[in-house]
Amino acid sequence: MEETEISEEKETPEIPETTPELPVISKDLEKWVPKTSLGKAVMNGEINSIEEILLSGKKIREPEIVDKLLPNLKSELILIGGRTGKGGGRERIPIRTTATMTKSGRRFTMKAFVVVGNEDGIVGIGKGSSPEGRKVVNKAIRNAKLNLIFVNRGCGSWECSCGEKHSIPFKTIGKCGSVRVELIPAPKGVGLVCNDEIKKIFRLAGIKDIWTKSFGNTATNINFVSAIFDALKNLNIYKR
Repeated sequence: MEETEISEEKETPEIPETTPELPVISKDLEKWVPKTSLGKAVMNGEINSIEEILLSGKKIREPEIVDKLLPNLKSELILIGGRTGKGGGRERIPIRTTATMTKSGRRFTMKAFVVVGNEDGIVGIGKGSSPEGRKVVNKAIRNAKLNLIFVNRGCGSWECSCGEKHSIPFKTIGKCGSVRVELIPAPKGVGLVCNDEIKKIFRLAGIKDIWTKSFGNTATNINFVSAIFDALKNLNIYKR
């Protein structure tokens, strides 16, 4: 009897050398057909502000709502993956690749973590996973648009008291996994006192000056950024 051959293991997917260019989702809003009552209200012009939606507590279930109200929304990829560097050691990359062993060989899944914002008080985070690198970024951006929050900005530092929205109005705490962070208002000129990955979420939120304290395993960027996002969300405990 002839022996059946077992299929070879799939090759490891190519990982981009640099941060991939973030695609724009839902370029053509003319083809958008709203499926929710909120989407229909936005399409008919009854709601013209994203802040009105966020402050009312309504859930956004269609990313096209964000595309229509915030056409200039910006995106940043967080470095969550790693690979061996040219001189040894570990190099951080924006795409994390995991492998699952099956009867037909290895199956690879790529994951991405994205921060979106308008640099003026609106920010969101989202994760995505897919076998293809292009689709995984699209999914992450889509999920981030469905997870937007309003950031309550102000000048809560006793050293400044200028009344402008360059920092946060008071100290806040956020948690995710083993990571706990404290955000402290800072006076003008201090800048963003944190690492480069955390600066991305502050820049997109429109915060220019802030002090941060972190505890736990902050090397896990997903938990670290999620803890910052939780702290920014807690700024809305008190009404403006």
